[in-house]
Amino acid sequence: MDRHQARRDRLRRAVKKAGADALLVTNFTNVTYLTGFTGEDSYLLLRGNGEVVLSDPRYTTQLGEECPELDLHIRPPGSSMVRAVGRVLRSAKIRRLGVEAESISVALRDRIAAERPKMEIVPTADQVEALRQIKDKGEIARIRRAIWYAEKAFGVLRATLRPEKTERQVAHELEHQMRLFGAKGSSFSSIVGVGSRAALPHANPTQRRVGESDFILVDWGANEGLYNSDLTRVLVTGRISPKLERVYRIVLRAQMRAIAVIRPGATTREVDRAARTVIAKAGYGRQFAHGLGHGLGLAVHEAPRLSAQSQTVLRPGMVVTVEPGVYLPGWGGVRIEDDVLVTPDGHQVLTSVPKRLEEAIVC
Repeated sequence: MDRHQARRDRLRRAVKKAGADALLVTNFTNVTYLTGFTGEDSYLLLRGNGEVVLSDPRYTTQLGEECPELDLHIRPPGSSMVRAVGRVLRSAKIRRLGVEAESISVALRDRIAAERPKMEIVPTADQVEALRQIKDKGEIARIRRAIWYAEKAFGVLRATLRPEKTERQVAHELEHQMRLFGAKGSSFSSIVGVGSRAALPHANPTQRRVGESDFILVDWGANEGLYNSDLTRVLVTGRISPKLERVYRIVLRAQMRAIAVIRPGATTREVDRAARTVIAKAGYGRQFAHGLGHGLGLAVHEAPRLSAQSQTVLRPGMVVTVEPGVYLPGWGGVRIEDDVLVTPDGHQVLTSVPKRLEEAIVC
């Protein structure tokens, strides 16, 4: 069976369990996951006995190429998407419509309700996102490819890193290299922080130069076309101070402890706690103020979340980031991030950029 059809069938069962006749998928990433269509501005109406993609004439050819088995409703120029939704709902005689509560706006929900006043709208939460947590072999292969692009580009960046380069130049060159190796682009705007600016978990690259400090933090990832990678490394460009050595080794130890906990049946909270305990015992608990990691796939940040508030049970096929950090304003920060696959008997670290402190030194 086609993998997209299998996904829709699994979702159909969840929609029925929620007590709805159909689900209107308005999250474009979820539409891609369920159909293979890579465009935007299109919805999917999933019914108990079929489905239809609602789009506009710009995507007619693309839809025919990417998901030829699906029924289409192409709205004519000048006709709104809401009007198209109303017509399809009327034709399908939908009485109870499920909607993606995390995606649909109140205004859109109200306009759809106005099209079908007697129809009941049923909010649903994370039904497609729950399916997306478990990656199939094809998805894992694409994530591996995204990692390959990112790692090859980082190798070039490391070899060409010079004191006079700015954070902004480092970010631009890294993203350029990922494209040269074949990536569609970067997963997100690269984070580059020299010295004290590494204390900003989401530092926007500036004109600060590499040579102005002894270390630099780089957080980057590649998009291979649909799927993403996400890595972070700290490179030592000068002297290894006792403070840098201490903080770096604490963060690396915390990350390795957390990765060791990853296996089917473990909870995301347990993984987060493993890293957080190491950092807290070292006296830096308050300086690790974000979750340990997140799911990775069609989106850079998706379910499951690795945090103190999350109790998702890990299952084979999940791909998560593990990225503990310690951030000290005025001095800098250290974060180390890898992408990890949950396997039937444990885990596999998919990323391979060296991360021992001795390997982080740039000559």
